[in-house]
Amino acid sequence: MLETIDLRSLSTPPAEGWGITRPAFDNTILQQKVKGILDDVKQNGDAAITKYTAQFDGVTMAKIAASKDEIEEAASLLSTELKQAIQLAANNIRTFHQKQVAKVEVIETMPGVQCWRKSVGIEKVGLYIPGGTAPLFSTILMLGIPAKLAGCKEIVLCSPPNKEGKLHPAILYAASVAGITQVYKVGGVQAIAALAYGTETIPKTYKVFGPGNQYVTCAKQLIQQEGIAIDMPAGPSEVCVLADVSANAAYVAADLLSQAEHGIDSQVVLVTCEEEVIEGVVAELKKQVELLSRKDIALKALTNSKAIIVKNIELAINMVNEYAAEHLIISCQYASEIGDRIVNAGSIFLGNYSPESVGDYASGTNHTLPTNGFARAYSGVSVDSFVKKITFQHLSKSGLESIGKAVIEMATAEGLDAHANAVKVRLSS
Repeated sequence: MLETIDLRSLSTPPAEGWGITRPAFDNTILQQKVKGILDDVKQNGDAAITKYTAQFDGVTMAKIAASKDEIEEAASLLSTELKQAIQLAANNIRTFHQKQVAKVEVIETMPGVQCWRKSVGIEKVGLYIPGGTAPLFSTILMLGIPAKLAGCKEIVLCSPPNKEGKLHPAILYAASVAGITQVYKVGGVQAIAALAYGTETIPKTYKVFGPGNQYVTCAKQLIQQEGIAIDMPAGPSEVCVLADVSANAAYVAADLLSQAEHGIDSQVVLVTCEEEVIEGVVAELKKQVELLSRKDIALKALTNSKAIIVKNIELAINMVNEYAAEHLIISCQYASEIGDRIVNAGSIFLGNYSPESVGDYASGTNHTLPTNGFARAYSGVSVDSFVKKITFQHLSKSGLESIGKAVIEMATAEGLDAHANAVKVRLSS
């Protein structure tokens, strides 16, 4: 069920890391296929979109844009309970992200020299929302709401249609709640290409966001090489649970399975200092997995997964920081104190009553997070992801007189006479 790796013989962290490898595959052939689709859409626009939608989604559509009527109708196709849940999640996400909107603060670094930084929304952003084995309408809230708060002028959403040429009503409803009106029924690599290059129907955007399968991930990596910004490097979804004897085995197993059901290439990791924790969790995994509608996917993901037992909590914290999980759940007696010592994780969930799924949906934090170890250097999506920060400076004449000599000295020392002269000419007038 979970491969157990016993590292209790180690008294110090291993010199070459803990040796836990993530699922990987040779993507050479994949890159060739993806690049062919990107190039085709770049050259042939809507015609290529229509061709690939028929080929991969099994539907031919006269119009790829979701109409205003379709978006409005979606609300009537959902239960009141689901709509209320989406609204609750949206309110929490908006409340949390609103606090990230930075006010302009003018700093006078010396008399007469004022500097400040202003956040400006990226004018055009593209959001990709998968709709294959699971329509991830929650991601629309996670991306669309901060994009709106950031002041992005144009937000373009793409998601694959079903066999009837329609989008799941929850996707359309979530788009409406987030204030997104440009919605297109396009999926896969062709959607990433449309957002990157533009077509006759779909506008070109400056930065592309959103999760996807290996084809979508590869497409995002390739367009980034062409200078089109993306949210972050991405890999399969993952969770790491750090647990001690105070943890509830049923809760831990449920958390592990909540990530394992994402896809067969997902990885879940359990780290503990007590063998009995692993035994209890594995027993719960065997019971709970039988109840899942996505049982086969979860079981395959568990073949990529590990249970690690180490000598003490110090080594456990070291191992968790080295792994740098997308989601880290700390099910320990002193969860908050341990959390303060974590430096590499996308999002952290403290205690027995903080399941990872609340962050995926409704607590308010963003679920678009760095995977594949990128949490060592990347943050999850926030309002900052949708803005550029432009610096300003304004000097009075007396301010330039105060700072000018230092600038002239430094520019002259670097051999940049024109830089020095740009100050001299002002001071001599």
